[in-house]
Amino acid sequence: MKSSPTRSAALPQRRRRRITQALLAGLGGLIGSRPVLAQPAAEGATTAPAAYASKASIAAIALPASGEVRLALLLGNRDYPEPFDLPPIPKNLRDLKAGLERRGFAVTDALDQDLPSSRKALEGFLQMVAKAPQDATLFFYFSGHGVQVDATNLLLPARLNPSGSADSLRSGSFRLLDDVVKRVPERRGGLLIAVVDACRTSLKAGAEAGLNQVEAPPGCLIAFSTGAGRPAVAPAAEDQNTFYTASLVKLLQNMSDETLFPDMFQLVKADVRNTMLRHPVEAIRRLAQDPFIADNTVTPRALAPHLGKTSTVPQPDAADEDEDWLKLSQATWPADVVQQADAFLKAHPNSKRASGALVARNGAAEAVRILQRSDVRLFKSAFQIPPSGGEDLRRDVLRAGRGDKDAAARLARLQKAQAAAPNWINRYEGWLQMAAALGNGIASYELALHYRNQDRPLLASQWESRARELGYTPPPTLDNVRK
Repeated sequence: MKSSPTRSAALPQRRRRRITQALLAGLGGLIGSRPVLAQPAAEGATTAPAAYASKASIAAIALPASGEVRLALLLGNRDYPEPFDLPPIPKNLRDLKAGLERRGFAVTDALDQDLPSSRKALEGFLQMVAKAPQDATLFFYFSGHGVQVDATNLLLPARLNPSGSADSLRSGSFRLLDDVVKRVPERRGGLLIAVVDACRTSLKAGAEAGLNQVEAPPGCLIAFSTGAGRPAVAPAAEDQNTFYTASLVKLLQNMSDETLFPDMFQLVKADVRNTMLRHPVEAIRRLAQDPFIADNTVTPRALAPHLGKTSTVPQPDAADEDEDWLKLSQATWPADVVQQADAFLKAHPNSKRASGALVARNGAAEAVRILQRSDVRLFKSAFQIPPSGGEDLRRDVLRAGRGDKDAAARLARLQKAQAAAPNWINRYEGWLQMAAALGNGIASYELALHYRNQDRPLLASQWESRARELGYTPPPTLDNVRK
């Protein structure tokens, strides 16, 4: 029988809400005033301060002599043909640059660059990356219009019309994966963060297709300001950030130094949605964004750069906190994770690890709900880590128990690679079912192809429809496989 998740000695809901508010709303208001949509800029109006063009060349930035190397490239485009102008973009770049510099990043930012200039900035960044040590932390950020053509995510340079033909968009843009992410060599000891805040000012439904789902390579985290295939709204005002970047800047500035980057992005995701759902404009509440995250980080990396050993004053309950944190860190079954996270938050509500415990609890609670579904056939034994399991297996089982959609997909593929093992096909299907139920459209489509190969067309059709609902568009070559 399927093991049912045990009812944990959960924190009272009111207490959990107070902890959440302290970690999110209590961090301070969004940067600037509450975003309210304004009218588009008048024709001929200045689109950006002339002084805020491309900054100094990346080659002019010297790598730190010691400590953790952190490099960031921020590209932002406001200047698009009417009515596609994006007034918040200059403020996005200014505020994010300040936040990243506070966290030890050497930042280069470039505003309103055409395709050749954008490629030049990117090439300079990649040259710096090649010189950086393997454990460097790298941050790429794009804010502007993004579209997908033939299932490929394109980032549009300045002055390119987002409503142009597929050919003009394909030839006039650069690609998120092929031109950015895949050109950074795999750094299992470091971290690459790629953030795309692709947005529009129009509130008309169905105006533009959103970005396509992706999975991150090892050592990488990819974040979109909204879900795959969904729009991200930008206030039409120069003195406001976009909703996503406002939350990103706020948490980047105010989270504790010990907060891990993946946990921060999960909290940004929650903050964006909560902020928009409370917005006074009904159309914005209706378009509340649910940011997308693809996490395949390997080495834990906190917001504060590692600058060597620091002396700390022992706290009276430090030993108890460490013991409780260890229990939470070792829990794999989602119901156990919820129970241990609740216990940790109750015993240590002011801990600098509270944000991590909250993220673990929320993700595990979602996994508990998923495992109760009839179309997800995965059992408690799947969450047991065998003694012979490697570090990658252990890490992904722990993450899957905390609701990580991509970790569940990787576990499915590991089962398929070990097809000689007994019961592998049931585990393969179960992990893909869980990944898809958690929002991984790529896993859902992979499951559809699997069922099609097994001559089970009804199931194949169901999971293919689910993949498309999740915003995943298969590449044309892959889509032909099913026909």
